[in-house]
Amino acid sequence: MPITEYLTKNATYFKNDVALVEINPDVKNIPHVTWREYSLIESNRSGAFRKQMTWGEFDIKANRFANLLLTRGIKKGDKVAILLMNCIDWLPIYFGILKTGALAVPLNYRYTADEIEYCVNQADADALVFGPEFIGRVEEILDKIPKVKNSFYVGEDCPSFADSYEKLIGYCSSIAPSVYITDEDDGAIYFSSGTTGFPKAILHKHRSLVHSAKVEQAHHGQTKDDVFLCIPPLYHTGAKMHWFGSLYTGGKAVILRGVSPEWIIRCVSEECCTIVWLLVPWAQDILDAIDSGRINLDDYEISQWRLMHIGAQPVPPTLIKRWKKVFPNHDYDTNYGLSESIGPGCVHLGVENTHKVGAIGIPGYGWEVKIVDENRSEITEGVGELAVKGPGVMTCYYKDPKATEEVLDSEGWLYTGDMAERDGDGFIYLVDRKKDVIISGGENIYPVQIEDFLRGNNAIKDVAVIGLPDQRLGEIATAVIEVKPDFTLTEDEVNEFCKELPRYKRPRKIIFADVPRNPTGKIEKPVLRKIYCGESVVARQNEIDLNELK
Repeated sequence: MPITEYLTKNATYFKNDVALVEINPDVKNIPHVTWREYSLIESNRSGAFRKQMTWGEFDIKANRFANLLLTRGIKKGDKVAILLMNCIDWLPIYFGILKTGALAVPLNYRYTADEIEYCVNQADADALVFGPEFIGRVEEILDKIPKVKNSFYVGEDCPSFADSYEKLIGYCSSIAPSVYITDEDDGAIYFSSGTTGFPKAILHKHRSLVHSAKVEQAHHGQTKDDVFLCIPPLYHTGAKMHWFGSLYTGGKAVILRGVSPEWIIRCVSEECCTIVWLLVPWAQDILDAIDSGRINLDDYEISQWRLMHIGAQPVPPTLIKRWKKVFPNHDYDTNYGLSESIGPGCVHLGVENTHKVGAIGIPGYGWEVKIVDENRSEITEGVGELAVKGPGVMTCYYKDPKATEEVLDSEGWLYTGDMAERDGDGFIYLVDRKKDVIISGGENIYPVQIEDFLRGNNAIKDVAVIGLPDQRLGEIATAVIEVKPDFTLTEDEVNEFCKELPRYKRPRKIIFADVPRNPTGKIEKPVLRKIYCGESVVARQNEIDLNELK
């Protein structure tokens, strides 16, 4: 069945149970009472720091938006792009799109105007939903996205070039539209990118979305009583597919708009969270805040917190050893995945395998895994490319058959571009990436984009961007710059030049040196990594004895 049926089920059986809570720490004048006390005296007005929505309200909002889209001519097979910061309306909007039979197209909220334009056009989006943070960027590209006939604005003070989502859905029916959808229908397009840095539109069917929900519940044993704390952006497959565990069981989820350690711990305490998904930097920040005395765990009720899991980047074993000393009763898991495999879980460590921290794990629920040589023949020893197969594999790269053929074979195997090896117990370790993508704090950074930008500096002869290991962020973008003869260039001047880039794309380290290239003209990045990182950038982590983690 399609993923929308799970929402219908929850609205039927758990109508009055809380489905979503939004916590917004940016709201001023928060009273000095518990959030539960506050929710009794404060309505869910716009601007409230705590909002909540029941499963019944969730379903009604999704139905209303679906009916609004249908009145505007959106039909099965069309595409609707979502450009929103995390908020309580994000998921009802997503499901409203799906209920029309259209495809949801989530966009990275860090995209520049040019990137938004590219992705909207690449996905053939027929409509766009956006929030106040994106007014300028959307207005800038209106005449460059001709297929978009409807723009819906979520927030106060709607701009003249869009329609108000909140005002219009109030006039629409709360009855689910009569659109027949199966699990073999297309459901969503997510954007990723390869070594070229150009985003690829990843097409998934409803069966992929449903499988991700089943994977999450199978791996983490979620029940109706679990409360999931969702911090990462919902446009990301990782955040949404972990939340699908709550959808699958009818449990509550808390959307926290912020990543400070104090608010994370307070959310766990006040909202009785039992499962929290973190990125490596956030986990480190929490431990640092506890060590420094900024957070006193005795001030919070966290005994119900049972699971902390991490994804999106390599996990230092020393971090988990440290975490288990502070939170000895926590289960721990890590998940490997990619948007092409509908996010996390095609490989996972498993809560019972903490002694193998450093490995990405074993095949996930319903998944097959193999390691292949350069001819794509399976190997049992040594390093090769990781390939995965299962119900969550993408249908294709939308409108890009050549790129699809490069990674997806006729038997359904997806070749990830990640180099891996197995140990004697069958656990898989990532060794390196064929792709040059840098993963910094869970965000993908594409070196070619930064290199192309830096080459616009008249003093730069050549440049290569690589990832260097960083204890907190996993990797940091490092620019190796070769300066033209008779020119001078300082680190401060490079940093000033890079201010035109989005902050997360700016190199965090500058190295002035020659850029080696091979006889065919390609930058020899393995040489640079060996010079500046040692023999291996992503070396296998030493296993930690389970007894040391307790």
